[in-house]
Amino acid sequence: MSKLVKARRETLPLLAVSGAFIFVLSSLKLPSVSGSCSHPTGTGLGSILFGPGITSVITIVVLVYQALFLAHGGLTTLGANVFSMGIAGPLAGYVVYKGAMKAGLNLYFAVFMAAALADLATYVVTSLQLALAFPAATGVLTSFKAFMAIFAVTQIPLAIVEGAVTSLMFKYILHSRSDVLVRLNVVSLKAVQKLREVSA
Repeated sequence: MSKLVKARRETLPLLAVSGAFIFVLSSLKLPSVSGSCSHPTGTGLGSILFGPGITSVITIVVLVYQALFLAHGGLTTLGANVFSMGIAGPLAGYVVYKGAMKAGLNLYFAVFMAAALADLATYVVTSLQLALAFPAATGVLTSFKAFMAIFAVTQIPLAIVEGAVTSLMFKYILHSRSDVLVRLNVVSLKAVQKLREVSA
């Protein structure tokens, strides 16, 4: 991350925006079934802009701050939270975005899918972690299905909303600092020019 900032100082505001986006969205805890909670993750935007590696570092900082000062998550579950939200989510978002762009899909649809699936991937991994920690008498798979069903009630709508919000945020960044996105290889100059022609 430090190399990126030193080489490209213009990316610093985007790093700050990505961190704030993750912090704000992931702080919105909503009660789920059986006493659990769901929340957006916000990691899709960072994975699109900077890739999964840098997004993981940002997410770790956010999770540590939330655990220490907001009683959100916790230090005892920090490792599990880092893996599900800081590694699995950003990796899924990055792969989906790159795959969608190679397939020639609409840019904003690609952003929507990346953000939504990064969110869902986090909770698929969380369900697996909980199933391993609290296996049913009939096995881990039964617990996994149960936790998935619990989270699906709130997390699927949240993922859709997060995808839409992330698309709007990305659109704003694209219109205000498209030059930075081109230098980061997030979008091509040709794609930016095409979008400007359409909106003109």
